[in-house]
Formats: sequence, structure tokens, C-alpha cells
Amino acid sequence: MAKIGIVMGSDSDLAVMSKAADVLEKLGVEYEITIISAHRAPDVFFDYAKKAEEKGFKVIIAGAGMAAHLPGMCAAIFPMPVIGVPMHTTSLGGRDSLYSIVQMPSGIPVATVAINGGANAGILAAKILATSDDELLQRLKEYSEELKEEVLAKGEKLDQLGYQEYLNQKK
Repeated sequence: MAKIGIVMGSDSDLAVMSKAADVLEKLGVEYEITIISAHRAPDVFFDYAKKAEEKGFKVIIAGAGMAAHLPGMCAAIFPMPVIGVPMHTTSLGGRDSLYSIVQMPSGIPVATVAINGGANAGILAAKILATSDDELLQRLKEYSEELKEEVLAKGEKLDQLGYQEYLNQKK
């Protein structure tokens, strides 16, 4: 049974939201990913949000751009944590999405990650689940160690090659 619901308002959000799915897969967390527009298909959206708990979701990750109502409306209906992912937009660079998601009224919180922060949304969702799952907590610790090792390896490579050569290899 999927523990995380990943929902977005448009297929144009899929590149960002798939990063949440990738992280969850790496950590062994079950998820379901779908596209539902709160504006274009409100009845379908309300059905999704109302049934999310009975489907076994413990967290919803909701990505949206512009007016970005999807995360807030999920939080208004779904009784467990919702993580909002503001999408970069051409008109305001995603600040419109960010403000729409982060500025929720009292009583309707939405945990909000950076603009286009799909991967961090996946990690945050896994961390929420890990509060009651020791095996997942261990996998998160291992993931953090992998990130540390990647950074140390890059620093070592920079030290060995020097600044200019390192940059040339990155191009």
C-alpha cells in the first residue's frame, strides 16, 4: 500500500515531482503519483483528497505553480502532513507559487520546500514516516552518509585537479 501520495496539477510539473518519486524509490518508500487539477477537475481533486487517508497515505506531496491551490486544498481536507512544492513559473520565477503555498491561514499548515524542490519533498516525507519506522530511519542515515561521501569525493577531486581543471571537467 502506498504511504505517500504525490500529486501535481499538470504534467508540466512531472520533471520536478519525479525527483520526489526517485528519492522515495531509493529509500524503499511506497508511493502513488498522479496528476489532478484542483481548478480544472475539482470533483476529482476532492475525491482524491478525501480518500487519501483510507488509501493509507501518511503524507501527501503536492506540487503546484502560479496560484498553487493544490497543496493548501489538500491540507484543508487531508488530516495528515502535506508538503508543498512550488513550481518555477515564467511570469514570477516561482515566487507566486511559493507565496501561495507557504502563506496558509492558521490551522491549515503546509510544509513547504524550495521552488522546484521535489527531491527535498521526498526526503522530508520519508523523514516524517521515519519517526515511526526504524528501518526507514536507518536507510535515511545511510542516504545522508552517501551524500557526505559524494561531497568529500568532490572536494578531494578539486584539491587534486585545481580549480580551473575541475571546472573544465564539469563542462
